[in-house]
Amino acid sequence: MVRTERGPVNVIRTRTTQARWPTRAALVAALVAVAAPALTAQEPPDSVRAELRRLAALVDSLRAEVARLQEAGREVEAEDALAELRAAAQAAAVGGAAPAATEAPQDFVGRQRSLQALNPEISLNSDIFASVDPDASSTDNFYAREFELSLISNLDPFSRAKVFISRHGAAGELPPFGEEDEEGEDEEGHHSGSFAVEEGYVEWVGLPGGLGLKVGRFFQRFGTLNRWHMHALPFQSRSLPHQAFIGEESLAQSGASVSWLAPFGGAAGTYEATVEVTATSQEHLFAEGDGLSVLGHVNGFWQLSPALDLDLGVSWVRGSYEDEVESFTRNLYGAEMSLTWAPPEASRYRGLNLRGGVMLLDGLVPTAAPEPGADPASSALGFWSMAEVRLSRSWLAGGRFDWAENPEAPDESAWMAGPTLTWWQSEFVRVRAEYDVVGHTQLDDRGRFYLQVTFAMGPHKHESY
Repeated sequence: MVRTERGPVNVIRTRTTQARWPTRAALVAALVAVAAPALTAQEPPDSVRAELRRLAALVDSLRAEVARLQEAGREVEAEDALAELRAAAQAAAVGGAAPAATEAPQDFVGRQRSLQALNPEISLNSDIFASVDPDASSTDNFYAREFELSLISNLDPFSRAKVFISRHGAAGELPPFGEEDEEGEDEEGHHSGSFAVEEGYVEWVGLPGGLGLKVGRFFQRFGTLNRWHMHALPFQSRSLPHQAFIGEESLAQSGASVSWLAPFGGAAGTYEATVEVTATSQEHLFAEGDGLSVLGHVNGFWQLSPALDLDLGVSWVRGSYEDEVESFTRNLYGAEMSLTWAPPEASRYRGLNLRGGVMLLDGLVPTAAPEPGADPASSALGFWSMAEVRLSRSWLAGGRFDWAENPEAPDESAWMAGPTLTWWQSEFVRVRAEYDVVGHTQLDDRGRFYLQVTFAMGPHKHESY
């Protein structure tokens, strides 16, 4: 025996390996003897060759497993190995899988939801800005306009709930007609607001037939931008017709909404219809009306090219207007258009979005003393437009132009124009500079500069529809 550091061990392993060669040959022969009758009875030659290759691979894997056990110091008896090979060959002959020699014990895992998994997604969105008014330089020019707390949770595989609690201070906006509303100021002259539920609803998703159901208080489907929260708007305020006919806030009421996604279209477009029945609680539009309002919306989307999308929608809402003197039915009509260009190869660096719409309010409050012989107007009209171009990954430039008639005095009208420059520090922080000018047929033009900062905490930023 050669005395090297590992010489004796190598000799022993060599002898052991040589002693096992007859046994392994017998094992392979037994495997082929067991499997061959089942394979050659009715199988064609190609199937036999394929099955033999599979069995050869199985023998190689078992041989490697025996070698691994030998290196770990375990002795595998030839009889046990032969029994395992016979069982594996028999299972392969009938199309089954080789049984496992032993099964490791498995730990019990409960499928119930943990308490932490039951918590909703919690986010906070904030909208703060500073404004400079040349005509009122001594006023409070810093505003924390909105703090919005959002709670979103999937209740079960069929429904989810969303609640948005917001504190909104009505300050800093340029009203289209008349003077600013000073309500909401405290004793020191600062604008303040209270927390209120902007939205709170449960919705069912994945209903058959392309249907969707929403119940609660929600931003209604009157166009697209009406569903966006203040911090998500492309400008610091809503459109001029929206402010004149609906108010500063969204059209939000409590009720039920049913939407239907049409199964047809495909390459020819995607179509959706929505019907909502809500209580007439929107004071600016319905005053003290206590009946029901009905809203209908139809929307179409077309992908004109890989880089160009077109979205068109029409809306209508009807409700009862009531105050101390008058009671009549009001109808508000709207149409919106969105054209988006974003090249797929550079969508994060180049892009253009054009939006516009028209609104018509039918059912104006009669004037107290109309002029003799004059035909009082029964409707007010307005339109809005905006454009936003992406200059780079973080910078965007835009502009707006709106015009609307005064629903309380149809012989008056106002327009609003203004450029914007937006910097996205990240998806969580946005800084925007904007200068708005409001012109009036009977009042002097007014201008105001805004520096707006919007930031988001948590997974929910805003929903773009």
